[in-house]
Amino acid sequence: MFYRDERLALFIDGANLHATGKALGFDIDYKLLRQEFMRRGRLIRAYYYTALLDGDEYSPIRPLVDWLQYNGFTMRTKPAREFTDAQGRRKIKGNMDVELAVDALDIADRIDHAVLFSGDGDFRPLAEALQRRGVRVSVVSSVRSSPSMISDELRRQADNFIDLEELREVVGRAPRQQTSSHERNEHDD
Repeated sequence: MFYRDERLALFIDGANLHATGKALGFDIDYKLLRQEFMRRGRLIRAYYYTALLDGDEYSPIRPLVDWLQYNGFTMRTKPAREFTDAQGRRKIKGNMDVELAVDALDIADRIDHAVLFSGDGDFRPLAEALQRRGVRVSVVSSVRSSPSMISDELRRQADNFIDLEELREVVGRAPRQQTSSHERNEHDD
């Protein structure tokens, strides 16, 4: 469902994609991911969204953010907020949905196809708004994970659904031993 001459933009919900890959048992190789979509069409922009813990001397996600920035990704970050929930557990909140939606609508008149790497049902209205502007929307997430990582509403709205499991051979690598607690907790909002 990709055409070689179409203009593509990738919108990567970092925490959601990380959680989906982890649920499927692999990590994403972002160099390979970018190459795969450059092969599928004319890649205009690849956005990556994540929240960063403010004040941390070392954030486990910082090397990834730096690498992505130097390797053709447009980074969108903001400080994450740390709080303690009702059960006394330390939680980190850093939702980037609004930033992703604004970027997608901003670039809509310069692309033919938006590829959203998220299963978050909150993006269903965004997919619909892009479609009204003539942009085809593909969603990358998973129904093969347990639990399923894609909301039914978003999957139904999308023009095309790609299960991340189907991309394992072209964008996957073995998982690292230590998972960033930041990426794990960021998905909890």
